[in-house]
Amino acid sequence: MNNELTVLGIESSCDDTAAAVLRGRSVLSSVVLGQTSLHADFGGVVPEIAARAHAEKLDDVVRQALREAGTKAGEIDAIAVTAGPGLIGGVVSGVMLAKGMAAALDIPMYGVNHLAGHALTPRLTDAVEYPYLMLLVSGGHCQFLQVSGPDTFRRLGGTIDDAPGEAFDKVARLIGLPQPGGPSIERAALQGYPKRFALPRPLLDREGCDMSFSGLKTATLRARDKVVAQKGGLTGQDQNDLAAGFQAAVADVLQEKCRRAVAASGPITALCVAGGVAANQTIRVGLETVAHGRGVPFIAPPLALCTDNAAMIAYAAIEQMQTRAPDGMDLSARPRMPLDTDSRAMLGSGKKGAKA
Repeated sequence: MNNELTVLGIESSCDDTAAAVLRGRSVLSSVVLGQTSLHADFGGVVPEIAARAHAEKLDDVVRQALREAGTKAGEIDAIAVTAGPGLIGGVVSGVMLAKGMAAALDIPMYGVNHLAGHALTPRLTDAVEYPYLMLLVSGGHCQFLQVSGPDTFRRLGGTIDDAPGEAFDKVARLIGLPQPGGPSIERAALQGYPKRFALPRPLLDREGCDMSFSGLKTATLRARDKVVAQKGGLTGQDQNDLAAGFQAAVADVLQEKCRRAVAASGPITALCVAGGVAANQTIRVGLETVAHGRGVPFIAPPLALCTDNAAMIAYAAIEQMQTRAPDGMDLSARPRMPLDTDSRAMLGSGKKGAKA
């Protein structure tokens, strides 16, 4: 690995504007500027607002990342930038900045698949050996990936509709909890009874590792409407019980599908998880149980490196430098960018960008 190279990473695929400076596995700086307040009144990420915010703030976060790393722009050896998948306006902003810097500094540029950044994070944080199984579970993506190299990924399954994080946000709105939905539902579920409502566990009766969360969201809506019809509204306890039931259903699906993915993946060095939903303790405990039951280590990087960040983009480029040439000025921003091009495309589009 290129331990001596200093790489600037840029990430702008959704609603986090991020830049980082890495030298090998050493994270010299990592700056993430969120946009939660900009989208709060709309119940979700508005692509046009996100793109405008990226265009306004990318220069600032890059300067801050360089400053915190104690590095000057002229000392950067290469630039890594998210080229997709994601909300196209934000991805374009990052790619154009990377092109301008690469041309001005006369250094190589690497366009990185956002999902590869997540998938390779356990290599950055824990030096996990290949091959390992990665569950990427976030607001816009949910898939099992067998990771055998810096650009070798085999998808074993994924969501065919809503990603779990997207479903958490939607259900939180349905039952009157604040955004972001994941933390709100987790807090409410602590005071709830998960067995009060008979919510489904979608696709557990179907072989394989594919998942679906849209029907679970609809079932939660119907359960809510039934309570509202009976009482004229939801009490705090009703909200807690609905949150607990929904969270338990998601955790059960992920746990069983993860068990199947481990069995289907062949020999692996670890079961790894990344993405914002990995912060949910009920879900994490279930995944740890699967790993321990199969006798493999369970790796969950720190939350700051599980959610969208630029350190993972820079690190993915550092690994991929060993296997491919840098990109040229014809690098395109792509809303869809599958890691496993041999597998069929997953259907649908999530709040955090197009699935791949």
